[in-house]
Amino acid sequence: MTGDTAPDLDQTAREVLDGIRYIVLGTVDEDGTPRTSPVFFTPHGYEYLYWVSHPETHHGQNLARDDRLSGVVFDSSKPPGHTDAVYVTGTAREIGEEELAEHLPVAFDPEQRGGTRFTAEQIAGSDDLRLWVLHVVRWEVHVRAGHPEYGTGRDSRVAVDPRRAAA
Repeated sequence: MTGDTAPDLDQTAREVLDGIRYIVLGTVDEDGTPRTSPVFFTPHGYEYLYWVSHPETHHGQNLARDDRLSGVVFDSSKPPGHTDAVYVTGTAREIGEEELAEHLPVAFDPEQRGGTRFTAEQIAGSDDLRLWVLHVVRWEVHVRAGHPEYGTGRDSRVAVDPRRAAA
C-alpha cells in the first residue's frame, strides 16, 4: 500500500504536522550511537520543518557532521491506540546568517503554534541560538494493526505525501 492508495492518510499527516508542536529528532553520534532530541518546530509546506536551538547542542553537533535526520511527530498526551504519528526523514542544516531574510518569514507562526517569533538579531552572530531546517524527503504515518481500512494485523508505516492535495 502506498500514499497513492490512501489519500486520507495524507490528510492524517497534515493534521498531525499542523496540530502537534514537538518533533523528536533522531541524529547519529560520531560513534554511530543513535541520539534523540525533542524540539518545538514549525512546518512550512510540510516539506520544511524549522526549529531554533543552540549550535553547540548535541544534535546540532551531530547535524554539523552528518546532516541525515529522522524524526517522529505524535501526541504523547493521548492514551495508547488513540494517537497518530508521522515519521519524517531528510537532511537538516543550520540556516546561515546570509539566508535568514529568506527563511524567517516562513519559520515562525506564533498566531497558530505559539512560541516566539525570533528576529535575525536573536539567532545570528554571537547569540546563543540558531535557526535550523529539516528538508523532508519522506513521510510515513503510523497505521495501527486493527485500523479498519489499512490494518494488516500488525502496526506498520505507510508512505504518504502531505503536500498532495485532497481529492
